[in-house]
Amino acid sequence: MRLVGPSGEQVGIVPLAKALELAQEYDLDLVEVAATARPPVCKLMDYGKFKYESAMKAREARKNQAHTVIKEMKLRPKIDPHDYDTKKGHVVRFLKQGDKVKITIMFRGREQSRPELGFRLLQRLANDVQDLGFVESSAKQDGRNMIMVLGPHKKKTEAMAEARAIADARKAERQGRTGSPDDALDEADDAALEAENAALEAEADEDDDTDEVDVDETAEVETETAEVEKPAETTQDA
Repeated sequence: MRLVGPSGEQVGIVPLAKALELAQEYDLDLVEVAATARPPVCKLMDYGKFKYESAMKAREARKNQAHTVIKEMKLRPKIDPHDYDTKKGHVVRFLKQGDKVKITIMFRGREQSRPELGFRLLQRLANDVQDLGFVESSAKQDGRNMIMVLGPHKKKTEAMAEARAIADARKAERQGRTGSPDDALDEADDAALEAENAALEAEADEDDDTDEVDVDETAEVETETAEVEKPAETTQDA
């Protein structure tokens, strides 16, 4: 076999017994690195350390990977101002994270005859978040829905790097104040913030899955139905 030393130096072609003797002498493992070569190539190394370093490199590579994610936010044409602010907050958070956002306006009943309401709402949202994102796909009608896609100005990798930098800075600040009573408060604030974000996401999902009913529209439909079903009066000749 062709043997490579622990520092990468070429030992040369040696018999298996000699290679095992050198491995025992250096207190290292004899690892085959190229089985298909002629002769096969083996290396003297600390195999446990090699596996650990390989796992750390793979972990770092996964950390730096950026997957394109498209979030979705659903709105109604007659959305309440408070609900609009809540939905806009979610869109802002998604764009800051470097994710694309698909905005869907859901029309129901007679709202389908007023597509301009959806256009105005989408334009308003695009203007409100123009510092963080841009209109990647203009608004278009798709059945009973109107769809627009917003893209972030920041790339996913940049957003991830910025978030890690902020987390590292806060961690360093805490370590600099070790033993301070404020440390527990900072940790509590972080936990509360994470819980709040999770609650907001759950609330958004629940709002998206819940069917909204327009009371005025329902009453109007019922009135029309009652008028249609009202029996015609009959007249008799005197």
